[in-house]
Amino acid sequence: MYVNVLIETRVKSNDMTFTYHVPDNLDKNLIGKRVLVMFNKRKVEAFVLEYTNPDIKYEIKDIISVIDDNQILNDELISLGKYMSEKYLCPLISCYQAMLPKALKANHKRTSGIKKLVYVKLNDNNVHNDIKIKSQIQIMNLLKDKKEVLKSSISSKSSLKKLIEKNVVIEFKREVYQKIGVENDIKEISLTNDQKLISQKITDNLLKDKVMLLYGVTGSGKTEVYIDVVKKVIKNNNSAIILVPEISLTPQITARFKGVFKDDIAIIHSSLSDSQRYDEYRRILKGEVKVVIGARSAIFAPLKNIGIIIIDEEHSESYKQENNPRYNTLDIAIRRSKTHNCPVILGSATPTIESFARAKKGYYELLMLQKRVNNKPLPKVMIVDMKNEMRKGNSIFSSLLKEEINSCLNKKEQVMLLLNRRGYANYLVCKKCGYTFKCPNCDITLTYHKTSGMLRCHYCGYGTKKLDICPVCKEKSVTNMGIGTEKLEEKIKEEFALAKVVRMDRDTTSKKGAHAKIINDFNDKKYDILIGTQMISKGLNFPNVTLVGVINADQSLNIPNFRSSEMTFSLLDQVIGRSGRADKEGKAIIQTFNPDHYSIICASKHDYLSFFNYEMNLRKKLNYPPYCFITLIKISSKDFNYGINEAKKIGTYLRDNLNNTVVLGPSISNVLKINNNYNFQVILKYKKDEKLYIILSRIIKIYEGNSKIKIDLDFNPINL
Repeated sequence: MYVNVLIETRVKSNDMTFTYHVPDNLDKNLIGKRVLVMFNKRKVEAFVLEYTNPDIKYEIKDIISVIDDNQILNDELISLGKYMSEKYLCPLISCYQAMLPKALKANHKRTSGIKKLVYVKLNDNNVHNDIKIKSQIQIMNLLKDKKEVLKSSISSKSSLKKLIEKNVVIEFKREVYQKIGVENDIKEISLTNDQKLISQKITDNLLKDKVMLLYGVTGSGKTEVYIDVVKKVIKNNNSAIILVPEISLTPQITARFKGVFKDDIAIIHSSLSDSQRYDEYRRILKGEVKVVIGARSAIFAPLKNIGIIIIDEEHSESYKQENNPRYNTLDIAIRRSKTHNCPVILGSATPTIESFARAKKGYYELLMLQKRVNNKPLPKVMIVDMKNEMRKGNSIFSSLLKEEINSCLNKKEQVMLLLNRRGYANYLVCKKCGYTFKCPNCDITLTYHKTSGMLRCHYCGYGTKKLDICPVCKEKSVTNMGIGTEKLEEKIKEEFALAKVVRMDRDTTSKKGAHAKIINDFNDKKYDILIGTQMISKGLNFPNVTLVGVINADQSLNIPNFRSSEMTFSLLDQVIGRSGRADKEGKAIIQTFNPDHYSIICASKHDYLSFFNYEMNLRKKLNYPPYCFITLIKISSKDFNYGINEAKKIGTYLRDNLNNTVVLGPSISNVLKINNNYNFQVILKYKKDEKLYIILSRIIKIYEGNSKIKIDLDFNPINL
């Protein structure tokens, strides 16, 4: 018997499979398992993809051993990997590696195996009646009562040892999973009439591979609808995947689902340890769960009989993978829905422009929840022009925001403040000579983190100690400019000395369990004010929050991206929606230097439809999605001149060979240098071009194996 295997190699074609012989002493059921083979005089791991009958004209090596007892890539995932490789023009091996937890990737260095615990039980075939020692009798009675117990739980080790030696008691090992600590939110779910109607519409389509967009305002109870539908899916003996964009959302939504579905849930996201992700994946493989909840990578959960796929907060950028394979989670969800003949539900209060346009055109079915649960009012929003406040000397907090924070604190209500920039200061500069501290590896200023006393690059991770003396003019005149969440926390504590403040950003949530702890503590009213980046803007539900403040609403407007207005509207509308979600009235204050910008005005009025119409009109004039597709070609090289010259060649080749595509560039990327690589880009705009994939494949082939340059393709990128 022979098989074709896929190996992660540096040979010219990363998708090439290699044929190996299966010795008679090895398992013959190998598809989707990893095997150990000799390749280029070294032992490597490989995925078995298919059986083959080669025309043998050369010596074929034997497989050395089989690594997995069970299939880790089922037939659907093997097919899905090939689809991804073709759609995104990326190496096939990268697709399979992206699907698996680290412990199951090919060539992963496993430091620990499956965790097993030792249990003991009575040997039914050898029960002695002549045992007289009291401690031994007690052990036997315990095992008669409980059938089996952990060996370590028995205190009399010597008596247990004697019983094992007499073969009265036998010991055995059993696999155990590491439990993920998630609280059960057993809140009773009672649907409103609007929610029941939406749930029924989804239920009526459970056996159809269609996409349904659930556009529901913040606080309209989309999660309750999801739970009700998943109940029906499980009743039909099917399974469900529920995706959330941020790890910070996982504890709350998991607690809601766990309160209903108990231990029938697996959790997959990047803040779990390697062994926890491995255990959760094995539970799914063995069919021990019906519901999988997690971030982007959970879309690859190896569930059988999937009855529904739910993508909550579908507008989030985090559903797009930013390195190979650069997949869009929605593409994968739609592909899997066709395999399982089930619907995909996209839920959001601020759907992407593309998704809402498809729904308006009838490609997706549009479902709407336009009111909050029990008709609770949406928060009252006030826009503050910071140009006027700056004249008063208020650079961080407007007079209105300070007044409203004090009012909330006096009423024992909670406040959330959004500043979408972590760190203490945006950059350090010398007041004497103008020297700015920059990353030596990247074309970017270093961000100052006061807590650690470090200057850090948020691109490559470079760090250095903060200096008070300028390295150029030697004057003690270094000052910090701009504001991040760390400085905001300091200023809040100065301004509101009695308030208990907690910060939630990437710096404070790097440790395992940090997200859940901050969320639970704030929910338990241990803190009065929560400061955070965009991770606090989506999906979180805090009943006692009655005020949301946005410190710098212009942050995302200044991004050089055609989506900047959409990102701004979405971020503002989402974070505003965290206020007034229970019985108390909610307010929000937006501080901005652009109070007349349409995205800010529409967000203040909770008016998605007006924003959508304005943005669609603009995109039509400029020919941006959804009126066209975009592919971004990224070109990077350590040699600036070589990189720009090759980028020009690529641009010329594309113009000469594509007829129905607009070719823009090459141009310098938003950040010229990252990690000592110079970055250039070519942008392609098209509606349909049958030659596109052929030409792009040729370009990839031309530069394969060229160590001086790297070419990456990003289809429908989030960031340009």
